[in-house]
Amino acid sequence: MTAPATTEVKAPPALRAKSRPADRIFSGSTVAAGGLILAILAAVAIFLVVQSVAAIVADPADISLSGFPDSFWAYVGPLAFGTVYAAALALLMALPVAIGIALFISHYAPRKLAQGLGYVIDLLAAVPSVVFGLWGGIVLAPAIQPFYSFLVDNFGWFPLFSGPVSGTGRTLLTASIVLAVMILPIITALSREVFLQTPTLHEEAALALGATRWEMIQIAVLPFGRPGIISASMLGLGRALGETMAVALVLSPALVINPAILTSTNSSTIAANIALRFPEAHDIGINTLIATGLVLFVITLIVNSIARLVINRRKAFSGAN
Repeated sequence: MTAPATTEVKAPPALRAKSRPADRIFSGSTVAAGGLILAILAAVAIFLVVQSVAAIVADPADISLSGFPDSFWAYVGPLAFGTVYAAALALLMALPVAIGIALFISHYAPRKLAQGLGYVIDLLAAVPSVVFGLWGGIVLAPAIQPFYSFLVDNFGWFPLFSGPVSGTGRTLLTASIVLAVMILPIITALSREVFLQTPTLHEEAALALGATRWEMIQIAVLPFGRPGIISASMLGLGRALGETMAVALVLSPALVINPAILTSTNSSTIAANIALRFPEAHDIGINTLIATGLVLFVITLIVNSIARLVINRRKAFSGAN
């Protein structure tokens, strides 16, 4: 016996989904918006590359920047080091505090207190960077300088705390603390939202099995929120990498690669160097500063690509699944 042939059952015309004009307009606008983002990114990359070629191949003697070394790479190397170094220190200080605050707001604080703290965190994220820079240079640096002297006197054998100590307190560590305070609200706000999205059944199952609240957070909340924490960290790191005024107001920059974080001879950052030197630059000097911006663009792209790879490996724990 042969199986009867199956016939395709078509829905009646009245039940078929109709493509309304509003749906087509909305779909087209979203596609256009996504394409516009890619077009802008490509335009920025092309502009940076085109404007940077002249500086990269130019004779160093023709570059109109004070203190320019023998080659472009010798010029941008210390700046790239200072950019990554300061941002990494800021993230190292801000991330544990941000996760702790987010967990307190989402799982420990009473509702009214959590709402107030959440509002304050969101408000801090809107404070202009120049305000943080003024606070760091005028208030934080003089106040923390005695502690720097203590570290150099007692832990100067450690390379990070080697002397001589800065007499003003305007060091790379001070700039990193300011950056940490700046990125703290961003990481905290995003981590808090991720923790609040943890499935209630997962939390209740862990508590029903006898886990304490902290153990429940370890086995249910943190694994679920790990991709979100990574995303929030990368957003905070991106702001720290590109921050300008806060670093320019705190640091006394120099073109050196110095791992010590308590001395007055500090590695500047690319963004701060562009802001300080661009008004007086001309001719090939402008192209040189744009070329350093291209290096910062590449650094940011690499950091975000690495974060995306890490998130994709933890896709099973994302909120979308």
